[in-house]
Amino acid sequence: ADHDVNRKKVRSFMNVRTQASVAGISKVIGYKDDEGESRMEPHVGLEFDTAEEAQEFYNVYATQVGFKIRIGQLYRSRVDGSVISRRFVCSKEGFQTNSRTGCPAFIRVQRVETGKWVLANIKKEHNHEFEGSGEICPPRTQKKSFGTLKSSAGGASRTGIRSREDDNSAGVVDIKRFKKEDTDGVPMAVGEPYKGLEFTSADEAYKFYYAYAAGMGFRIRIGHQHPSRNGCGAYMRIQRHESGRWVVDRLEKEHNHDFEAPLDPTVSISSRAFKEEGSAVLENLDLVETNGGLSLVKRVRESSIGDDWYTMLLDYFQSRQAEDMGFFYAVEVRDGKGMNVFWADSRSRFSCSQFGDVIVLDTAYRRGSYTVPFASFLGVNHHRQPVLLGCALIADETEESFTWIFQAWSRAMSGCRPVSIIADQDVAIQNSIAQVFPRTHHRFSAWQFFAKEQENLGLLLSMNPEFKYEYEACIFQSQTSSEFDSAWNMLMSKYNLRESAWFKEMYRMRKSWVPLHIKGTFFAGIPVDGSLKSFSGNTLTPQTPLDEFIIRFEKAVEQHREDERKEDFNSFNLQAVLHTKDPIEEQCRRLYTMEMFKIFQKELLECYSYVGIKINVEGTISRYLVQKCGNGDERNTVAFNTSNLNVSCSCKMFEFEGILCRHALKVFQIMNIRELPSRYILHRWSKNAKYGILRDMESAGGLQDIKALMLWSLREEARSYIEAGAASLERYKLAFEIMQEGRRNLCWQN
Repeated sequence: ADHDVNRKKVRSFMNVRTQASVAGISKVIGYKDDEGESRMEPHVGLEFDTAEEAQEFYNVYATQVGFKIRIGQLYRSRVDGSVISRRFVCSKEGFQTNSRTGCPAFIRVQRVETGKWVLANIKKEHNHEFEGSGEICPPRTQKKSFGTLKSSAGGASRTGIRSREDDNSAGVVDIKRFKKEDTDGVPMAVGEPYKGLEFTSADEAYKFYYAYAAGMGFRIRIGHQHPSRNGCGAYMRIQRHESGRWVVDRLEKEHNHDFEAPLDPTVSISSRAFKEEGSAVLENLDLVETNGGLSLVKRVRESSIGDDWYTMLLDYFQSRQAEDMGFFYAVEVRDGKGMNVFWADSRSRFSCSQFGDVIVLDTAYRRGSYTVPFASFLGVNHHRQPVLLGCALIADETEESFTWIFQAWSRAMSGCRPVSIIADQDVAIQNSIAQVFPRTHHRFSAWQFFAKEQENLGLLLSMNPEFKYEYEACIFQSQTSSEFDSAWNMLMSKYNLRESAWFKEMYRMRKSWVPLHIKGTFFAGIPVDGSLKSFSGNTLTPQTPLDEFIIRFEKAVEQHREDERKEDFNSFNLQAVLHTKDPIEEQCRRLYTMEMFKIFQKELLECYSYVGIKINVEGTISRYLVQKCGNGDERNTVAFNTSNLNVSCSCKMFEFEGILCRHALKVFQIMNIRELPSRYILHRWSKNAKYGILRDMESAGGLQDIKALMLWSLREEARSYIEAGAASLERYKLAFEIMQEGRRNLCWQN
């Protein structure tokens, strides 16, 4: 009888859910079981309004079948950090407890462009017996709140334990002292955390979050990572304001695991929480204010790379060195323990000699729960493709680690000093770049900047259209530093933002993110609001196991290099169609790669729809106002020197991208220039950018380095030569004769 009642409850619940306007389930496939009861059946393509509705649907289905579910892995966008995919798994997935069987059953939903969540993958087979189906019990993700805490915005009274760091201007919390002295605990009846919640001290914030976690059924720790953990994304971050109070500025409540039973509220925080952290670990930890928030700094550095990774990588490095004499690797050893790792093969080192002027430090592992902290150095080749310039495993995200990695890269690349670098904006990375590459322009990673911008301004931008318009106009339309400063100051005053710590920091670092300041530096045309496509792409995922890492890594590398070879072939063997009789177009077609010529050709064709008006002359320098016909809003100023044919435009396209803009080309037309000066056709964009004699032998390093790079270059050219020569018998005979003649000529050289 109880079984029948539960069945009716399930049917009643699902009838309500499928009829409700908020259900978000557009289509359900059903069938009847042996008892004639209707049952909802998940299938690929099923749509939901939210991920929570997908979870609720899967829970109902699981209850009908006779198993339980829990939240699995979540995946975040590499652009803005938002959740784009969720997995819901059988509760017996994995082997973390004795009751689990490693069950493979799951569903995965992903967010599509419409904002809906679509069921993309499903595995229905289980490896265990089912329980009796019963009453619906949604997985425990939230518990009842025990009261509320009012936000600082409302001027409410705030809980308060006197802060010991009120007298500590450095923002350091003495963990050792905290552990020994705080033994009184804290009441467990607390509300839920939220952005804007204030505390008088970091200690108080820790106690609050501990109490909240205890009531919910999970445990907390201070934010350092370890490879054995499952990558749960839930956290609370606090930031100290100038008033001395600590405010919750970042918060994620979603977990990817089951909750435990709530902890006993009579047990004090100090006696339980610090046992969980481990006294041996806490003795070596400091909480330090970094990058606007509270971060953990270890007095004794530890590696987040598993010991088995070092063994596997060293075997791989030795085998590669045996076949590639230009292969470089370095391992940092600290107190007898392995720390950071860096490596680069001869091809990456040779590529850096041609394309090392702009580098991107790709730390995609920071945007997901990756099993290994793999980072790559990327450049931009002459086809505007990402090119690998080295790899690293980052033991810990400290300034010491990043400094060592940048120094190792510089040694491998024979002292290369890039013009610019795109990397995350963490203080540790900023300081390391300033130390190792003091004259390199550091630009913030777009994904991280946009994520931080959304955290700090998301509500204001969405709720106040006027502010959004003025904010974007300040950033994207300012033509000079004075214009930007004036617009920025107006925003700070009008919207009362002068005391905002985030705005103060962003203004101080404006040269690392404001387009006006970025466009004056060469970034190989990488868009201001974007970056290079990750080199590993979908080959390396957060779940890539140790035994597959090297195989997948080499597969990704080879795929990119094959794509580069295809573009090389096209550039040398195909010709783009000319659209004008301008000799400059023919000149550039002859020199540029196919991809770069298309970009140049677009600018050349566009310049015909512009007019140029001379506005003043100072000696040999004439200035022109160049604007689009019929569009007076688009104006740029071009300076042209008649004595040496130097040209510069206020749009800064050549400085940023290395290709002359339509405005400069219009002035060349006015001045009847029939051939571009060679300095305006960068060698790095030419067909011959990566072939032939090394352009700067003195910067190539020692004799061994030079020989390795020359060997790689000759072998790469010989490989292409052999493929062409073996196409037919006639070509083979010609190729063989040319090789013999070439060898005879080499013998005559000293």
